[in-house]
Amino acid sequence: MFDIGVNLTSSQFAKDHAEVVTRAWQAGLSGMMLTGTNLHESEQALIMAQQYDNCWSTAGVHPHNASQWNETTAAAIRKLATAPQVVAIGECGLDFNRNFSTPAEQERAFTEQLALAAELMMPVFLHCRDAHERFLALLDPWLDQLPGVVLHCFTGTEAEARDCLLRGLFIGITGWVCDERRGLALRELLPVIPAQQLLLETDAPYLLPRDLQPKPASRRNEPCYLPHILNKVAEWRGEDPAWLARVTDDNARRLFRLGFNQEKF
Repeated sequence: MFDIGVNLTSSQFAKDHAEVVTRAWQAGLSGMMLTGTNLHESEQALIMAQQYDNCWSTAGVHPHNASQWNETTAAAIRKLATAPQVVAIGECGLDFNRNFSTPAEQERAFTEQLALAAELMMPVFLHCRDAHERFLALLDPWLDQLPGVVLHCFTGTEAEARDCLLRGLFIGITGWVCDERRGLALRELLPVIPAQQLLLETDAPYLLPRDLQPKPASRRNEPCYLPHILNKVAEWRGEDPAWLARVTDDNARRLFRLGFNQEKF
């Protein structure tokens, strides 16, 4: 099992991230992708990826933080991307739900990070919320120049999922699918996703599965709960959990080119 989305740099993990990693391995995980959402957290994610075996990281600026994107940040992200542990650009994309950064700022940061990923021949780790059409309009011109794309924490519609799948994107599924209030539509579209384009993630410390029993006293999500998400997804897709664990692990290693020698330019 490979967790493609762990926010290990979160302040919620500040006091015990080593124990969190240990619990993940004890739960049967084989690898984790540590998410960078701004320059500082991208730097911290790399440090942690260097500290822990079988961990890699992304480097990028989340749409919430797009107002921080400038030439200095771009240069720093480019430098981080040369580290062997940094295997994707992101988390980047569009989020028109809250607009913590203006749409114009988000679009500029997103486009420039796509260009950087294309130049460096690196996959991208993407975010999209309430921005599907504009997201695809900005992404489409770069698709043939990118080695791989994952839309992480997918919560969109079946039509939106099909749009992404037709373009060859991987789809990241979180514990959102375990939410009986908000996740039923996502649960119903799970069979639409080909196994070869499916990835699993906790997005820890966020999105603790609502049906997890017993719930941790902290109400904090951790990568050690990925097996719960895997088992539920396998059940709702009608697949064997052990088989799905192998397939999604292989997908992550293929997307992020792990276990293969890769030269960065």
